[in-house]
Amino acid sequence: MTVHAIRVAGDPVLDHPTREIVDFDSVPRELIEDMFETMYAAGGVGLAANQIGVDLRVFVYDCPDEENVWHAGVVVNPVLETSEIPAVADPEKDMEGCLSVPFEAYPTRRAGWARVTGYDLSGERIEVEGTGTLARCFQHETGHLDGHLYLEQLVGEYAEAARLLIEEKNWTGPGHSWMPDVPEDTPHPVGRDFPTKSGRVRGPLAE
Repeated sequence: MTVHAIRVAGDPVLDHPTREIVDFDSVPRELIEDMFETMYAAGGVGLAANQIGVDLRVFVYDCPDEENVWHAGVVVNPVLETSEIPAVADPEKDMEGCLSVPFEAYPTRRAGWARVTGYDLSGERIEVEGTGTLARCFQHETGHLDGHLYLEQLVGEYAEAARLLIEEKNWTGPGHSWMPDVPEDTPHPVGRDFPTKSGRVRGPLAE
């Protein structure tokens, strides 16, 4: 398995809707394994294919719901449904970051419940739903595959802060990426053994 460089805001691959997968046999298992490996190495809870430069409509996730039950899986061609999105975000509980906007976080408006319908890697229809961080993850990753960054959800002073950040970093075009650092003694993360089983629940994250 390989850790890939993560594309940063401004790269065109992040700004356009990804291609739906129609031939499930054409999706290399190695790609999904690499996406999990990259997500874990970067300390993320979700990763969309276009974040590593692959123009395919698929994301992986490994994150908790509001009861701290952890879920992990992969969703191909996700279609998103949510509860109502609030008009404002709470700075104390709605902070959100993104591996494509590294080392930053902003209060972000998200629905408290979300469901994605799509397919697993075998082409079988699946439906997964969640609350809390899991719901936030589904919204965030589907947004990536639709060609949107979470910064577009920001309002007021946070939207302005994000705009200034993009200008300061000069993240306005291709060529920006970062490589997650993977220490040699990093243990294998819990969850990496089921990259093809979307929605499988494994309980609280092990130490």
